Amino acid sequence: MSAAAVGTHMPAVVTLDDVAAMNAADANGHRYETSPEGVLSVTPPPDTEHAMIASRLFAWLIMAGWPADQVLQVAGIRIPGPSGDGGRIRDVSVWRKPPSRGVWSGVADLALVIEIVSPGSEGMDSVIKVREYASAGIPQYWVVDRDGAQTVTLYRLDDQGGYDERAKMPLAWLLQTSPADHLG
Repeated sequence: MSAAAVGTHMPAVVTLDDVAAMNAADANGHRYETSPEGVLSVTPPPDTEHAMIASRLFAWLIMAGWPADQVLQVAGIRIPGPSGDGGRIRDVSVWRKPPSRGVWSGVADLALVIEIVSPGSEGMDSVIKVREYASAGIPQYWVVDRDGAQTVTLYRLDDQGGYDERAKMPLAWLLQTSPADHLG
């Protein structure tokens, strides 16, 4: 879908239904998200390295005993905000119980959100989403950088409603541990 085609059909106020329709209509695989403040963001489709990291994390969680319907890839969550709800599509998520079916799930039963940094998403993943996910009360948020070590930064919600950085380690090290060591 070209920018001109998107612009021609862009509503004055973008709702989560609009964002879902944009995601469904884009044959090139771009991701459309919106912040609770109504800021629309578009990211390029994930590349193969991104997909491999997501698959490794997904397999690690499943092999550790998490049920497949509680570990999801590329599913939308509704981020509540003072001026409306935003919608984010996270790379991997772990749920305490399976989320309700639909495009945008609530955050009440989320245990963990994992974002894999893509070219151009560094600020979004390591600054904006840290603030949004903490404000939404998501207990844990992990960011996987695309540096040589694929460094994983593990954040945990603190008593003040922000995230504390709990650990930073190469993905290969993380995958040699048990998810239970980190999801407590």
